[in-house]
Amino acid sequence: MALSRVKITEEASKIVDQLRDKHGELMFHQSGGCCDGSSPMCFPKGEFIVGSSDVWLGEVAGCDFYMAKDQFEFWQHTELTIDITEGRGASFSLEIPLGLRFVTKSRVFSYEESQNLVETHRGDVAVAKG
Repeated sequence: MALSRVKITEEASKIVDQLRDKHGELMFHQSGGCCDGSSPMCFPKGEFIVGSSDVWLGEVAGCDFYMAKDQFEFWQHTELTIDITEGRGASFSLEIPLGLRFVTKSRVFSYEESQNLVETHRGDVAVAKG
């Protein structure tokens, strides 16, 4: 069975469920910097336009998770865990009005793990398996 590149904590998943109840289907995009730093941002599905330069990493709490291709080049060997923390981040992510913000924690995959990762996709094209 292939190993997921991205996962979510139980606490963060509960917030996703709360946001889904209010906003409908959701998606995540890992911000690549600028005014948001590097944070996972949650949007109503389709509000953030995913382009050919975005890489699909998998699903968390039933939501597609994307990252910019150039950022993925740096993070492709890491497992990302989406968590939630108190504090208002400087982003347009849906959790901000709750006084919370999603954060990404990471760890490097072992060599063995890296040989069994879920394929990523850009549009309909497979990008990387290991």
